[in-house]
Formats: sequence, C-alpha cells, structure tokens
Amino acid sequence: MMQTDKTLLEQMAITESDAERRKSLLSFSAADAAWLARCKPVIERKIDALVDEFYEIQARIPEIAQLINDADTSKRLREAQRNYILDLFSGTYDLDYISNRSGIGLVHKRIGVSPRFYLSANHSLKCLLAKLINEAIPDVSMRQAILAALDKLLLFDITLVFETYIRSLISEIEAEKDKSETYARTLEAKVRERTQQLEEMARRDPLTGLLNTRFLSETLEQTIKSAQRRSEPVTFVYFDIDDFKKINDIEGHQRGDEVLRLVSDAIRKISRAEDCCFRYGGDEFCIILPNCREEQASEIYARRFKEVLEQYRHDISLSIGIFQTGPDHYDEPEVVIRCADQKMYEAKKAFKLARQSSDV
Repeated sequence: MMQTDKTLLEQMAITESDAERRKSLLSFSAADAAWLARCKPVIERKIDALVDEFYEIQARIPEIAQLINDADTSKRLREAQRNYILDLFSGTYDLDYISNRSGIGLVHKRIGVSPRFYLSANHSLKCLLAKLINEAIPDVSMRQAILAALDKLLLFDITLVFETYIRSLISEIEAEKDKSETYARTLEAKVRERTQQLEEMARRDPLTGLLNTRFLSETLEQTIKSAQRRSEPVTFVYFDIDDFKKINDIEGHQRGDEVLRLVSDAIRKISRAEDCCFRYGGDEFCIILPNCREEQASEIYARRFKEVLEQYRHDISLSIGIFQTGPDHYDEPEVVIRCADQKMYEAKKAFKLARQSSDV
C-alpha cells in the first residue's frame, strides 16, 4: 500500500465501539453474522464461477474494461474479488475486516474507479449472490434471513468504502490547497523581493551604482533631523571631476564613463556604512556624512579619497566643496546643498587659476 494511503487509513482508524455503533445503525446483529457464516460452504463451491460471471458483466462497461485489459491486472483483481466475497460470508466482521474494506475505497480512488461504477459493480455482485443463494438454499426462511443479512453487510461495506473515498478526495483537496498557499506565499515573496529590487534600482544611478538625486533632499532632511535629536553634526561633500569635458572630448565618452565608475568605486571604498553617496549628475557627486565634522571630511576627501583615486588614474583631480551643519545650528537641506556647491565652485575657480598660472 502507498505510504499516503497508509497514513490516511491510520488517520481514519475506527475503534471497536465505533464499529459496533455502525453495525447497530444498520441493525446488523450477531445473528446476521451467523446466517452469513452458515452460507459460506455454498459460496465456496461456486466461487470461481461467480467471479468469472462477475467480471464478464464488468467487462461490458468500456470504462471498467480499460482498467482490466491486461492479464496481470485481471488476475490480481479476480483474486481480490474472490477473497472479498469469501470475507462477506466469514461471519467475522472485526476491525481487520473494516480496515480491508476501507482500503478498497482507496484502491478504487487510486485506479480511477468512480463511485457510480463501484455502486454498479456492487449491485451486480449482490444480484449474482442473491441468485446463487436462491438456487442453493431451498428453505425460504433461511434464505430470506441470509439475503437480509447480506443486504445489511453490503450497505455497511459501502459506507466504509465511500467514507474512505471521500476522505481521500478531501485529503487531496487539502494537499492542493497547501500547495496553492505555499505557491502564493512563494510568489508573494518573489514579488516583494522583485519590488524591492526595482525600488532599489529606481534609487540607483545605472552607470555608477550610487544613489541618484531623486532622494537627495529627502535623505539629507532625514539625516539632519536625526542629527538634531542627538545633537550631532552633519557634513555634506559636493565635488566634481576637473576637466571632465576634456576627457570626453579627447578619450571618448566610453572612457569618460569609465572615469565616472572609477570615482564611484573610490567613493564606496572610503565611505562608511551610514554615509549616503549620490551621483548628482554629469561629473558631480554628493556625500552625506552623519556625525562627521568638516575637518574630518576634509581629511577623508582631501587626502584619503585622492590617494585611493590615484590607484586607478594619476591624472584625475577633483574640486571639492565641504559644508557642515550642526550641532549648534542646523540649516535647511537646500541651504546645505547650496553652500557646499558654492565652496565647490570656489575650489573649481582656484583650480582653473592655478592651471592658467602653470600654463604661463
């Protein structure tokens, strides 16, 4: 028996008291069991012919014929039917009997025999058995008692088979429901993950991987508010690449893009986890440094940043503007950006003057 079938039968295990209750509901008594047992010798003598005639009837039904069209299957089914009929007249209808009948429901479900075909087969068997009993037992009262007992027992069997069949269907539905719910949860997780990825992509500059300017003001405002609660400074760094247009014009835009990526890599290398790094646009970059003073930022970006950048290219120079707000007074985000931009512009102006002097 398949493991799932075994598990289902274990879940549906019937107690002795439940079995007796089921029999009493059908008025099946010990006397009925005794009448059936007395008829067993009659059935045993005709059992092979009975099974043959039963399967001749079943073979006329196309759907059933398809299930028993090979010799091995037919042999197994005939042997099972033979044992089933003899058990009907055993006189013993205990928990083992009930378990076997419940197993029949699972077998019919598994091989695809629907309830209508099972009921049809049950009716055919009942008619064959009634014919045999009527022919073999001349005593009318005995014959009537056996047939009445057989009616009750067959109905008892049907309830067991159908309960198991229905429980198997419910189990399948529950299993499919669990699969559907698991799939839905997995899909939701994937959608959530993909949404987060898309949101992150929307926040990032595709060329450099740094944050884009859409969230600059919002992030700076949140950082300043957090710093106010803790009385900490916030430093804003604004810089661009000197003579970047010349790099594009002489070396080409592809090389210019490479320089932007090199600068971005250098920014990430020296930045802390709490720092927010942005590509402001073109060759301009911004960094928000929570709990950092202007002199600390100058040390980082006037010295360390240039040292890291020189590992990639020696001919890249930067004009850097650094502005601190807090902890004594906190400026609005627009003021912070504008002041850092102004300092960067002054550094750029100084760079150009120095370049002109060297050219002279």
